[in-house]
Amino acid sequence: MEKIKILIVDDENLIREGLKLMLSTFDDIEVVGIAENGYKALEVCKNQDIDIVLMDIRMKDCDGVMGTRLIKEQFTKIKVIILTTFNDKEYIKSALNYGAFGYMLKDSSHHVIYEGIKAAYMGNMVVHPEVADKMLSSEKEGLNTKELEKYNFSKKELNIIKLIAEGLTNKEISEKIYLSEGTIKNNITNILAKSNLRDRTQIAIFAFKNGIVT
Repeated sequence: MEKIKILIVDDENLIREGLKLMLSTFDDIEVVGIAENGYKALEVCKNQDIDIVLMDIRMKDCDGVMGTRLIKEQFTKIKVIILTTFNDKEYIKSALNYGAFGYMLKDSSHHVIYEGIKAAYMGNMVVHPEVADKMLSSEKEGLNTKELEKYNFSKKELNIIKLIAEGLTNKEISEKIYLSEGTIKNNITNILAKSNLRDRTQIAIFAFKNGIVT
């Protein structure tokens, strides 16, 4: 069985060891390193084969935002998942800008964290729905209509952008808005072409920046 190789980054030893112990109970996960800040995390990435980094956002010396930036600049294939709280909205936005693959609440259940890791490994952005709702609703009044007009998105495309930002897969989006997965893929291709974005992560960041809601 191929194991997902995990690096845990947190400045509290108790949390590092607790996450390591918890994740080690899953047969398809291997914790190959732990680090107390972003600088140390980068060093581990240089010396170990890492698939997923679980990155705390608030740390001394080098926080999760800078840690994400440092890792993604050198290791584009490594996926960074931010471990956050409800009060870290600006940190989340900054980390996403630097290439974080999503975020989960630090007090999430073991099952939720495990499923988030698996989703990220499979290429799906990980977004805790409660945090996404809060971020998107807080941006509602700031919907950047003027900026969005130049992209000429349809209502359907705007809805798909919002659902991507909420972490839904193509299959989940297709079930939610009653369209085939093929149609969803075609719409995402159009969205990427219109916006000159590269991937789903950038679409999510775009949604947060422009306050996209339905």
